[in-house]
This record gives sequence, C-alpha cells and structure tokens, in this order.
Amino acid sequence: MPGATVSIKNVGTGIVREVTSNGDGFYSAPNLLPGTYEVRVTAQGFQTSIQKDIQLTVGAQQALNLSLKVGQLNQTVQVSAAPPDVQTASSTISATVDSTTMRELPLNGRDWTSLATLEPGVTSIPNQAGTGFSANKGNRGFGNQLSDAGHRANENSYRVNGISINDYSNGSPGGATGLNLGVDGIQEFSVLTSNYTAEYGHTSGAVINAITKSGINDFHGTAFFFDRDKIFDAKNFFDPAGPIPPFRRVQFGGSGERLSSRTKHLCMERMREFVRTNLYPGPSACRRRRRATACCA
Repeated sequence: MPGATVSIKNVGTGIVREVTSNGDGFYSAPNLLPGTYEVRVTAQGFQTSIQKDIQLTVGAQQALNLSLKVGQLNQTVQVSAAPPDVQTASSTISATVDSTTMRELPLNGRDWTSLATLEPGVTSIPNQAGTGFSANKGNRGFGNQLSDAGHRANENSYRVNGISINDYSNGSPGGATGLNLGVDGIQEFSVLTSNYTAEYGHTSGAVINAITKSGINDFHGTAFFFDRDKIFDAKNFFDPAGPIPPFRRVQFGGSGERLSSRTKHLCMERMREFVRTNLYPGPSACRRRRRATACCA
C-alpha cells in the first residue's frame, strides 16, 4: 500500500518510530534496538492494522508483511499471531544468546563470551596461552580463545554496540585475568558463523555481536553473589592424597537500569573479587625459618 504510515513502538521504552511506505508499498526501519515491538499501519480509506509481540534480536532483520482491509481508520484489525522465526531477509547462519541464558547458566569466571560455544561449530581452544609475566598471550588476545569451524582465534570479530573491541593484535578481548567481564551489562549477543553480509567484514571467522542493556521506563536491578569453595568440590583422579587443595573465589556485585523521558541510565557495579588457591605445597616450616642446612637434608 503506497503512502501508508507505519508506526513501530518499543513496548519496553514507549519510543515510537514512524516511517512511510514507498510507491511500491515497501518500508524499512533500520537501527531498532532489540526488544518487543508493536507495529501499527494506517492509510486513508483502510482499516488500522496492528501487529503485536514482535521480537527483535541483535543484528537480525525481521520481514513483516501486513495487509489492509477497506474501511474506516477507527476500525482496527489486530493480529495476535507472531511472525515466523525463520529469517527470510537474510541468509546468515547465526544464533542468539539472550540475557536469560547468560544469567541462569553457570559461568566459570563470569565471562559472557564463553557462551558462544553453545552454537554449532564454535569451540574453545583447550591449550590457551597463560596470563603470566613471561607468557606471550598479549600477541594472541587476553580473552577466551575461540575457534569457528577451524578458524584461528585471531580471525574472529568481537563487536559491542556496533564497535569492534578486538585488541591491537586482532585477538579476543579480555583483561589481565583472561576474562571478558560484564555479564549484567550485556543484554544479548549473536554469533554469526557464515554467510554474513559485508557490513561486518574485518574477519573470516565468527562474528560475536553484542549489545548492552539500554534501560526501560521502570527501574530494574540485579544483585549477584557467586562463591566457589573447596567444600563444594570433589577430588579428581590427579589430586594427591590428603585433603582437597584449598580454593576460594568470591564474586559479587550488582547493576541497575532506568530510562527516563530525557536520558537513559545504566550503571553496573562490580565488587572486587577474592581468589585464593594453593595447588602446590609451599616451603616447609624449617625452610621458612631459614634453617634449610640444619633441618633439611
């Protein structure tokens, strides 16, 4: 329908985007944030058509075809059936990891990029370089090393809000601990493994495309506390005789988000971590007293 007005409303924030269909009846609304949307189409001499519960994910293209019936503008036709999940507008092979998956699944170290291995063809490289002073990990990326269908770890592209966050050597991003933190700040991310469009570029491997939380009209917050302790561990085959080696890791913090009429706020507070581990026995008491010659043969 040429000249039809298409109103696209973000249910979470209430923000409305309006576009007009062209002479052939096509319309396009780029750069929409991921979330739940409601689409309203109006045209002179036709009934108003409303489509609800449209889910948009990060980096996805959703084709939505609506038909109008002859009638008055005050007459409304509401479509409750959700559009199909099959991506008819793109041939990209991808999958999305949402915030519920990141929040509920256990994460060793709270590194959200490790969940990319949930997608077919993506594996974590088992023999990763260490993070010690003499390690060469800085030239390979401090983050989690991933391989997509046999590609090297430095052939992947990491993007947050459309900005590349690969390090200087094009390796995976991460801190000195080898982790990419910020689980509570990431809304969702997609993993594109093949057939992605030229807009991504810069890579021959996978594209890990994430977006941060943007806030909604109501205030929402989270608080977390994760404790790893030897009392919850079982001895493995290679542990020496005696008690379980001591280990303690405590991670706690919180986040909050709100979108007001003029500004949006997203704050994330991550408390300091406390890690204590002892995998190898230290010097004996006599060596610590510097009596190695007299006490220890």
